[in-house]
Amino acid sequence: MDRRREVEWPTLGLLAACYLVWLLATTWAAALWLPLGMALLALAVTLHSSLQHEVLHGHPFRSRRGNEATVFLPIGLFYPYRRFRDLHLAHHDDERLTDPYDDPESNFLDPKVWGRLPRWHQRLLRVNNTLLGRMALGPVIGTIAFFRDEARAIRADNARVRRAWVLHLAGLAAVLGWIAVAPMPFWAYVVSAYLGMSVLKVRTFLEHRAHEEAPGRTVVVERGGALGFLFLYNNLHIVHHTRPRLPWYRLPALYAAEREAFLARNHGYSYRSYGEIFRRYFLSAKDPVPHPLMPGD
Repeated sequence: MDRRREVEWPTLGLLAACYLVWLLATTWAAALWLPLGMALLALAVTLHSSLQHEVLHGHPFRSRRGNEATVFLPIGLFYPYRRFRDLHLAHHDDERLTDPYDDPESNFLDPKVWGRLPRWHQRLLRVNNTLLGRMALGPVIGTIAFFRDEARAIRADNARVRRAWVLHLAGLAAVLGWIAVAPMPFWAYVVSAYLGMSVLKVRTFLEHRAHEEAPGRTVVVERGGALGFLFLYNNLHIVHHTRPRLPWYRLPALYAAEREAFLARNHGYSYRSYGEIFRRYFLSAKDPVPHPLMPGD
């Protein structure tokens, strides 16, 4: 990140635009035609999560508290920002990427744990490893697992986790208060938030693979299109993991300038577009659920 700038205006402007879309989605658009409001809200939830990701990496201000204030409202409802921040920064330990125990964002399981699961649970997780399954079931599967782990941490008297949830509930009260007076029904808001999480699952579906070398675990989707913008160019994920402090709007130029070096670094783990990913994996699993580089029973 270029610390010569006090404020990253592209990020700040995009934050303002995101909240404007959220307001319009829940009011004018919802009153005009509810499906339009829901579609706009789903896009706002997707973009807001991408902006939260940007903020936790130190943007758009130098101040950590100032940055957090820009994404304080949990318009996506379910995830406390501070928990997202802490878990995602732990995920950036690239030497532990995809490890079922040390990477909080890993979609793999220890083969020994996998072998002890009942068959219905294995079948469910296999479906979740297709792109359709990840979009349809992934948000609820991930949220249940997240809430389970958070409850354990709170019961263990983890003060950091408890503070994150107290702040989240304060922000959630404000969002719910807005929903109570806005034209959009509560059920439509919840469905839209779920749709936003479903779109985000497209980004995370194959961001990382099992590979012996850490840089070879992180993907690049070369033509992100509209989804690439919604994901703030995290389709160029190897660039982000190599330069995690670089702001979103500089990722494409850096990738274009050093494309061959990045593809060599990640051992050619790349796709042409999200269209290719949909064609190949919409109904097919890309990876097994048990981690292929860990010993089984």
